[in-house]
Amino acid sequence: MRRISIIERFHELEELAEKFHTLDVRILKILDVATFCRELPLQMADLFGVPHAWMSIIEDAKAAHFLRGKGETVLVPRDVFEQLLPQPDRPLVLNEGLSPYFRLLPSTRQEHFRSLALVPLHLDGELIGTLNQADPDPQRFSPHYNTIYLERLAVKLSLGLSNVIAHERLQHLAYHDSLTTLPNRRAMERFLAAELARVGRYGGELSVAFIDLDRFKNVNDTHGHDAGDALLQYLADGLRKMSRQSDLATRLAGDEFVLLLPQTGLRSAEELLTRMEKEFSRRPLHFKGVEIDIRISFGVASSAEQHDSAELLKLADSRLYAAKERKQSV
Repeated sequence: MRRISIIERFHELEELAEKFHTLDVRILKILDVATFCRELPLQMADLFGVPHAWMSIIEDAKAAHFLRGKGETVLVPRDVFEQLLPQPDRPLVLNEGLSPYFRLLPSTRQEHFRSLALVPLHLDGELIGTLNQADPDPQRFSPHYNTIYLERLAVKLSLGLSNVIAHERLQHLAYHDSLTTLPNRRAMERFLAAELARVGRYGGELSVAFIDLDRFKNVNDTHGHDAGDALLQYLADGLRKMSRQSDLATRLAGDEFVLLLPQTGLRSAEELLTRMEKEFSRRPLHFKGVEIDIRISFGVASSAEQHDSAELLKLADSRLYAAKERKQSV
């Protein structure tokens, strides 16, 4: 067997360092989890000549909901994962006894591999999964493989994943209400503008419902602001559950909510909101041993009446106000 010269070895290390630098640059350019999960295996294949690369995530890890359904990411039960990676702080390489690791393969893939490297991924100090590299060559990741480069890779990937998840968390906060986790006014306005543009181009109808709680101030005054917050969360959960997947329930401010209903005419929207009103009245909130009634008022407007987004919202709001005045006069 020909011995590798010092100069050849130096060039190999120099080339490897350049690949790691290129990977650093590419990772830093990724700002969303979906792209990270989709592009990372492609980058690994391109830079390091790894034929198969994918991520496995512990299904109950804190970050799992960010990664679910992204790319070919595989969710694995924690107990299975712990059996497969007994030393969670160190990369694992093996070329024997691989059959238990077939559970890590994406369902869309049926490749056979004869050596495997698992690179642990950590987020905020917690092991959340691995990047897996597999090769049909049994010597690619043999037990004699120097894992120092995989350890460096683990640090880089964990930092990259931490960055993209932090970015998505900030994006989520920018467009979601912190108390109810519903989309906020900014998200509502973007969705409304997009839906009105779609209606203008393809036809159809969009309805908007303004909703608020009756006597909400009395709840705060009588039971405290914790009860008021619980009531807002209860209303938000109810709006989610009673809405269709295509609808968007949002919190505007205070006890004001807006429900956007694509492909829904005015009458159908009013019927839906009437059903919601009755359902809420039937199911009071139970809070710290106290039963708190929930009553809502609503106003509905349709794009068939007004196509300008600001005017459409104003029309629905005016009908909400009129509905509350009618209740007070009874």
